[in-house]
Amino acid sequence: MANAFKKEIRLYDAVMLVAGTMIGSGIYLVTADIARNVQSAGYMLLVWVISGVITLFGALSYGELTSMMPKAGGQYVFLQRSYNNMVAFLYGWTLFMVIQTGTIAAVGIGFAKFTGVFIPVLSESFLEIGVFKLTYQQFLAVFTIFLLTYMNTRGVKYGKYIQNLFGSTKIIALIVLVLAGFFMMNSEVIKQNFTHAWQFNSTTQNNSLLVAIGIGLVGALFSSDAWNNISFAGDEVVNPQKTIRKSLFIGVLLVVVLYVLVNVVYLSILPITDIQHAPEDRVAIAVAAQTGGKWLIYLLTILIMISTFSCLNGCILSGARVYYQMAKDGLFFRQVGKLNVHGVPAKSLWYQGVWASVLCFSGTYSNLLNYVMFAVIVFYILTIAGLFILRKKEPDAERPYKTPGYPVIPALYIVFTTIFIILLLMSSSEYAAGSLVIVCAGIPAYYGFKKMSFKSNKT
Repeated sequence: MANAFKKEIRLYDAVMLVAGTMIGSGIYLVTADIARNVQSAGYMLLVWVISGVITLFGALSYGELTSMMPKAGGQYVFLQRSYNNMVAFLYGWTLFMVIQTGTIAAVGIGFAKFTGVFIPVLSESFLEIGVFKLTYQQFLAVFTIFLLTYMNTRGVKYGKYIQNLFGSTKIIALIVLVLAGFFMMNSEVIKQNFTHAWQFNSTTQNNSLLVAIGIGLVGALFSSDAWNNISFAGDEVVNPQKTIRKSLFIGVLLVVVLYVLVNVVYLSILPITDIQHAPEDRVAIAVAAQTGGKWLIYLLTILIMISTFSCLNGCILSGARVYYQMAKDGLFFRQVGKLNVHGVPAKSLWYQGVWASVLCFSGTYSNLLNYVMFAVIVFYILTIAGLFILRKKEPDAERPYKTPGYPVIPALYIVFTTIFIILLLMSSSEYAAGSLVIVCAGIPAYYGFKKMSFKSNKT
């Protein structure tokens, strides 16, 4: 067994991990649901801009914490130092139960959904019992999760190589999509979409524009999430104090700009009604069908599959480091806190992979998004609030990097995300309640793991 992590991740690798885990299937799928909620081009773009601003503010604030604590575990370690072991555990518990594993499951389903363009049978179900349904997509998602989990047990360099190859490919693909889209703009469609860009009909879908925007932000924020995953692998980053914060800023800014431009392309080629009713919500494929026929559909589908594959790899690689750190603290299963001969937490990777596979059978893509995002944002709020706590509690602590615009930027992040949480409670209370139940279930689990750790230490 290896005794320590291997420092293999440099700045380019870190940027690819940030951007690569952010860009998954979301940008190609969630725009349809956003358009159905907000109903017009202007508000659709506004949702993506708001999401981008929130994410960038979060990343700028997060950089200070990563420079102070560049260790494996990332957000778990930040919460532990800002608050206490229980709050940190509740984050790690929720990460394992729904945040990271739910994201892995949702992206795995997204990968299978686009594979269905080549293999239509994947979109079919072969067993239905009431509301319970088994589809071929779910089994392909599980196979992909297991394959990437195995690859990551072979060492961080393999995960890094996969991320660099597929991450750079999909960023180039998005840039090509944007450039090609600007050459294929349809002036009639642009006029149709933007003549009434700020129209909202309160009698359909949602009674409140604010609630509609809040619901739309679920998909947009999910598509922009996982930017913090680089911090989970802090012990494997070369010069982590500088590398992590730089990669956060570069990676997040790059993705935010690309996402807004991609949605401009959608609105320049497809009428808003076509975006709302894209088959299986695959808006990018609908754009390809409109402009280039089957060859472009297949080419774009391959690029999207690469995108989701890379996103899956980044989430799998990074998430396991948190459970490893929890186990080292005596707050998770002991065997998870060990590294294999390749210097990676293999058992942590497999625990994560198995539970993510179970979640693949738990619901639809959109349901997974709703469960994930409520819990994600709650812990982001606590983490960024921890920045204020540590400034007061540890004023003399070494801070190689300080949040620009402090205290305004982190305060605005907390305000925006709190509003989002309130809107989510108003519109999707069942998912919010489900997330809260999972978080609260961590309280007895915390004392259970503490008791197990105490007994094992005595023996």
